[in-house]
Amino acid sequence: MLRLKPSYLFIGLLFSGYQLSSQAAGFALFEQGASGLGNAYAGASAIAEDASTIFFNPAGMTYLEGRQIVGALHFIKTNGDFDNKNSTPIGPEGGNLGSLAAIPNLFYKQDINEQFKFGLGISTPFGLKTEYDKNWLGRFHALKSELKTVNINPSLAWKLNDQWSFGFGVSAMWAQAELTSAVNLGAAESSINNKGKDWGFGYNLGAIYQVTPDTRLGLAFRSKVEQHLKGDARSPFTALNEVPGRTLNTDITADLTLPETLSFSSFSRLDERWDLLADVTWTRWSQFKTLTIMRDNGSNTEVGSTQEHWNNTLRYSLGVNYRYTDTLKLRTGVAYDEEAIDNNHRTARIPGNDRIWLSLGASWQYSPQTKFDVGYAHLFIKEARIYDDQRTAVPSRGLIAGKYDGSADILSMQFTHQF
Repeated sequence: MLRLKPSYLFIGLLFSGYQLSSQAAGFALFEQGASGLGNAYAGASAIAEDASTIFFNPAGMTYLEGRQIVGALHFIKTNGDFDNKNSTPIGPEGGNLGSLAAIPNLFYKQDINEQFKFGLGISTPFGLKTEYDKNWLGRFHALKSELKTVNINPSLAWKLNDQWSFGFGVSAMWAQAELTSAVNLGAAESSINNKGKDWGFGYNLGAIYQVTPDTRLGLAFRSKVEQHLKGDARSPFTALNEVPGRTLNTDITADLTLPETLSFSSFSRLDERWDLLADVTWTRWSQFKTLTIMRDNGSNTEVGSTQEHWNNTLRYSLGVNYRYTDTLKLRTGVAYDEEAIDNNHRTARIPGNDRIWLSLGASWQYSPQTKFDVGYAHLFIKEARIYDDQRTAVPSRGLIAGKYDGSADILSMQFTHQF
């Protein structure tokens, strides 16, 4: 059920149907610029190193001079396997759920005057894709689950004085969700594809306080974005097409709320060589309680409903930088990222769990105007147990019981140019 010019190149990629695999709690994506990946995004709302701060904390634009463009591309390879433990009906375990994804970001910043800065970010804050083999034992629960988003985020920053900076942005977010599953007809099987899209709107706020010349603190908030998805359900099974309250072929609607986040970061220059970065990010997933797909054909009936009962999450990260030379900076970081889903409410569509990030990265100042960044992270994902018994509500769907094992690797590259 529905759970749910270089700039031209990046905009084209963002709308081109790239595949996504969520790498943070729920279906959030932290990959917003490659310069922070080497630190596991520690200090992201305080460091203000380049124009990717537009996403993490727009107040950081006051630390950047002139015009700057940042283009980043992230390659994400996920792996996931299901291990069956007495599920019904019996059958194959679904194969590798993972895939290779490519996610681009684009950020642009320019000065209005000495106090005010303008920026524009185009990025992907949320995304998800899981896909099982078509004959797997849980096919009546899920086959394919995919969420794509594109966020357009114009922002302003204001430098009040040498200690305080503030930022504000608005978000126009496009979302598209697609969910497929098999349908058990008793003596035969069919399938259903639910697909919907919408634009939603939100905002983000940020502040940076310069405690000393070498230490600053950042606080950033991103609002929720409510999506009222509209689309259609399509199935080869057409026998009920003349029954509005039961047909599998119909226009549909579904409401999806993408959650708000609050981040607190610190950045400290310890000496001429070393920096220390830290971050705590809270995400309000608890409002994601139920997802219901409704027929939009006058019958006011459900195509399906899924109980979610997600929890709020915290993400903790710590990183260090080492300036090896005047032109080469080395990075490392670690993060612990809580999952929003507990064992009692895990489903086959999003079978994630808590994860640990280990990251490395480097920045090369090629010239006074141009910088290249590269980062790599490996994610260790905790074993995720599932016991999703839908035999009482919908006996034909059966029981999924077992565990998931997974991991992920992220490679990010970024080009930054000052002009």
